[in-house]
Amino acid sequence: MRAQFVMSEIGVGLRRNLTMTFAVIVSVALSLALFGGALLMREQVSTMKDFWYDKVNVSIFLCNKNDAETSPQCSKGAVTTAQKEQIEADLKKMDVVDVVHHETAEQAYKHYREQYGDTPIASTITPDQMQESFRVKLDDPEKYKVVATAFAGRDGVQSVQDQRNILENLFSLMNGMNVAAIFVMGLMLVIALMLIVNTVRVSAFSRRRETGIMRLVGASSFYIQMPFIMEAAFAGLLGGVVASVMLLVGRYFLIDHGLALSEKMQLVNFIGWDAVITKLPLVLAIGLLMPAVAAFIALRKYLKV
Repeated sequence: MRAQFVMSEIGVGLRRNLTMTFAVIVSVALSLALFGGALLMREQVSTMKDFWYDKVNVSIFLCNKNDAETSPQCSKGAVTTAQKEQIEADLKKMDVVDVVHHETAEQAYKHYREQYGDTPIASTITPDQMQESFRVKLDDPEKYKVVATAFAGRDGVQSVQDQRNILENLFSLMNGMNVAAIFVMGLMLVIALMLIVNTVRVSAFSRRRETGIMRLVGASSFYIQMPFIMEAAFAGLLGGVVASVMLLVGRYFLIDHGLALSEKMQLVNFIGWDAVITKLPLVLAIGLLMPAVAAFIALRKYLKV
């Protein structure tokens, strides 16, 4: 009987405040969708870092005859055969080094022509202008400075470059987008909480006679508050369901179909469906508990029972 009464009161409250309930559902859905999107974005950045950092190399560029005039590091002239052999031997002795590959000037020129052969500047480049280099694969990409410290400034070495720097701008942009999403999510969350509190208070005010009668007949505070709390929890749960659908649909259209980023950007290791599905229980739990807790706090202060 009590359960039937509580459920009937929930239906009455939702019908009386239909517009505000709809606003709560929408605001909760948007805030939780942004929350889930921020979590997925952070996981995507982490996945891309793991994928790309495992493939990038440290490049040690060697001096050629043209660098002697333009680069202070090559003031002693082009790298000698003895210097190249010594650099390669020292690299192979280092514990942090996994693989060492020597790229000749001819090979560098061939790769350059393959990538930029259609550009006007490509016709002005000759093989003797290209630099020889050692492409170094590290066991731990984070230990780039060990190689840089050991070889930067050595005779015959023009520069030491970490290819991770090429990716840092991309990751910084994605992290910035993630921070912006979290900020907007926080703003939407505040709006949702304000709507929940106002909705609960309006509902409590519209049923003040019923709650007054219940107090007179000895109903407990929890029993009086329960319909209002469950109204808010129900609206929040609906918002969580909508947010979950938005996350699923978003991944479907952005990665698999629609924009089909997985086909257009095949070099990017996108997160899978499992990453999205594992976030849904958290989104639903927050959607259920957040309005319930907000309503409970608002009612304790408003009803004073």
